[in-house]
This record gives sequence, structure tokens and C-alpha cells, in this order.
Amino acid sequence: MFKIVKRETMADDTVVLNEIEAPRIAAKASPGQFVILKANETGERIPLTISDLDPERGTITVIYMVVGKSTALFQTLAVGDGYQDVIGPLGKPTDIEKLGKVVCVGGGTGVAVLFPITRGFKDAGNEVISIIGARNKDLLLLEDKMEAVSDQLHVCTDDGSYGHKGFVTEVLKDVLDNHKVDLVVAIGPVPMMKFVSRLTYEYNVKTLVSLNPIMIDGTGMCGGCRVSVGDKTKFACVDGPEFDGHKVDYDGLMQRLNAYTQEEKAAYEQYCKLHQT
Repeated sequence: MFKIVKRETMADDTVVLNEIEAPRIAAKASPGQFVILKANETGERIPLTISDLDPERGTITVIYMVVGKSTALFQTLAVGDGYQDVIGPLGKPTDIEKLGKVVCVGGGTGVAVLFPITRGFKDAGNEVISIIGARNKDLLLLEDKMEAVSDQLHVCTDDGSYGHKGFVTEVLKDVLDNHKVDLVVAIGPVPMMKFVSRLTYEYNVKTLVSLNPIMIDGTGMCGGCRVSVGDKTKFACVDGPEFDGHKVDYDGLMQRLNAYTQEEKAAYEQYCKLHQT
């Protein structure tokens, strides 16, 4: 049992933070890596990227949005409860080095994944410009933490309720027009990563994206997380989760992510119905 020692609700109660006792993972994990969690014996295995860790306390932090049956089950877990399984650290760590100027772009819950990577690039001596976005002010995540590890922080909301009204790509274009950028890291919804990569391709700026496809075992054995990168089949769990943003087949990725939408919706509705009774 991996006990939850801290729990917070965020983004209008649609996003939950769990700090979990997992000392062996906390001692080994690096920015960019993820864990697979299972709530109970019959629960689904869910991959979540580690958004923070504390080796001294022996804890890791994950942040997830409640979107389906399994995350709804996660949401019922309180401080003192625990996950039956937490497996990790999995995936390749982010290749962090001193490059010069790094732009970190995050959208939605992708900001939680982006935070430790941004901190890593800042600690390595880079000048870091961060751009984070959400549909509205209430859904914005980790603004204070991102500001603390960035030389500049730009905030965007789709509806203009806070910061720049519009998409992160609009602010990114302005940054690219006025700065020599050595690397862009983009993590968020697939369409956001697709259009960020299209933009940076025009400026010939190397771009990393972190993918979160359908995943089952996290070891490369099942093939469920396969993605097409540069006309080659890659497995996000062992080859990633980070890839060259200019080579990812985003349309194919979105097609696979949407393959079970109806089944996921039916399972979530059934869970909510049973949970209410």
C-alpha cells in the first residue's frame, strides 16, 4: 500500500494533487519520468508523470484531472488511504543540460508535468521563459511554482479571464520573433503540442514534447502505447515519453487516443450511477 500523505483539489475541483509515500521511487526518479498507479485489485492501470518528488520525505507528487472511471475512483481516495500499486520510475528522464535559452510551454494538466522539467533547466543554468495556458483562470495550474523557476512567465487563457487572451502559440511566436531560442519544451493537449511544433519548425528550433498515449504495462511488452515518430514506430513507455516534436504523427496519436471514447464514457457513467446509489 502506497499511502497518500497530502491531497489538494485544484482547478475548480476538477484536478487532484496526491503526495504519495513511495521512498524507493522518490530516491531514483528524475524529471520527465512517470509512474503507473492502480487504486485497488480490480482497478485500471493509469500512467501519470511525476510532477514533484521529495527524496528526504520519501514522497512523490502526481496531479491528475478527473475524466473517467479510474480517475473518479482515484478522486475518492483521501489522506491516509493508499494506492495498491505504484510502479516506477518509468520512461527516460528529460535530457537536461545548459543550452542557453529554453522556452517551456504548458497547457492544462500538462503544466504539472512541465514544472519539474522547467526547474531542471533553470537549475542547470539556462535562461527560462515559460508560457502556460488554460481555458480560463479557474483551470490554471501551478502559476506560483512556474513563476519561481522561470526568468519570465507568460500566462494565457482562452477566454481572456486572466493574462493574455488567446493561445500559448500566439505568445510563443512573439518570443521566437524577439529571442534566440535554443530549445522549446511543450507539454499539454495533443493539438497544442502539434501547433507548437508546427510553429517552432518554421523557426528551426528543436522542440521536445511529452506524449501520454494509451498505455497498459509500461514495459514495452504490450505495444499499446505505440506512436509514429519520424516514420518509425516507437513505444512511449520505454522510448519516451519525450520525443522530437517535429517528427511526431499527431493525427495518428489523436486517432488512437479517441479509439475507446464511447467505452470510456459508458464506464464512467456506470461508475457514477453505482457510486451515487
